[in-house]
Amino acid sequence: MPDTTPLPPLSFKQEKSDIHQALMRASQAYLAERHDHRFADRGMIAKLLALILLCAICYTASLQQHSLWAYFAWYSGFIFSAMMLTVNVVHDASHNAFFKRAGLNHWLNFFVSMPIGLDADCWRVRHVIFHHAYNNIQGYDPDIEPNGVLRQTPFQQRKAFMRWQSYYWPLVAALTFPYYIWLFDWLDRAGKTRMTPKMMHHGVKGWGLFLLSKLMHFTLALVLPVWLLPPSISFGAILLTYLFSQMLSSLVFVMLIVGTHWAKAKFYQAPAERRVVHGWYHHVFSTTFDWLASPAWLGYWLGGANLHLTHHLFPHWSHRHYPALAKIIAEVAAQHGLDYRCLDMKTLLAMQQRFLAEMGKR
Repeated sequence: MPDTTPLPPLSFKQEKSDIHQALMRASQAYLAERHDHRFADRGMIAKLLALILLCAICYTASLQQHSLWAYFAWYSGFIFSAMMLTVNVVHDASHNAFFKRAGLNHWLNFFVSMPIGLDADCWRVRHVIFHHAYNNIQGYDPDIEPNGVLRQTPFQQRKAFMRWQSYYWPLVAALTFPYYIWLFDWLDRAGKTRMTPKMMHHGVKGWGLFLLSKLMHFTLALVLPVWLLPPSISFGAILLTYLFSQMLSSLVFVMLIVGTHWAKAKFYQAPAERRVVHGWYHHVFSTTFDWLASPAWLGYWLGGANLHLTHHLFPHWSHRHYPALAKIIAEVAAQHGLDYRCLDMKTLLAMQQRFLAEMGKR
């Protein structure tokens, strides 16, 4: 059972302010030159509506099928487009980077995350409050919590079968969404993890919104297909289609989001005195990468997930700005001796594999 003991906050070593000031000056000059702001624009809203439309088309088409394979294809398209909504919209809105008003971001997340099934508030707490503040720090970053099947840091227990983890990790990654939707979200809401106190709503209202979102997802994802599809498509086939499409989307999501931290392969233990011996900027540059999407438009539809270091430095900016911000970061990093590299995807995947193989060794 996950530990519910509250964690004392960590602080980072004080850094020279010139790194921060250089990034802020350059980013604000970029906005001023464009007469722009850091939130979503009409193009982002158009992308939101396009992804909702794609999601609706795939879902509606899936309910009109009489062949299992046709249903599987359209339903997988529905779940995959729901994952794209999560990457492009929920990710930004969780950081209050979509709309200027925090309340609008919250409600946007509540409705847009229903097709995929993740609870938006649980994910916001895990990702924004814990992961972004303490990424790759053992015991503080929920993305690297020991799970018994993958050894993700040098500080975790190794089991004999983990020598094969560089081969079986895609299966573990694929099960992330199902576990979050049907286990971890419930543990978070029930007060069984450290996430619960940080949630936006508690008590009756918290449980009411949580159960409403789960009920709507259950109805949309399983009840309506069982009710509307012909008997030739069995309940078991519908259930397996749901599970497999969730797993496929989960694999893509984990590879894009968590994989950059694996590739950098730098992890830390929380210091006993609760003060990290290096600064926050040093920490971000030492624990994650940017990588190049090819073709370039792919990065746009991945919600800027490929520019992950950029996201960690500018989490409250819409991902539409990430390519420009990445160029600013590269220039500032070179001036201040920080290790900034933008990998190609082949190199990124190779480094992930090498890291997992090393962690699986005796």
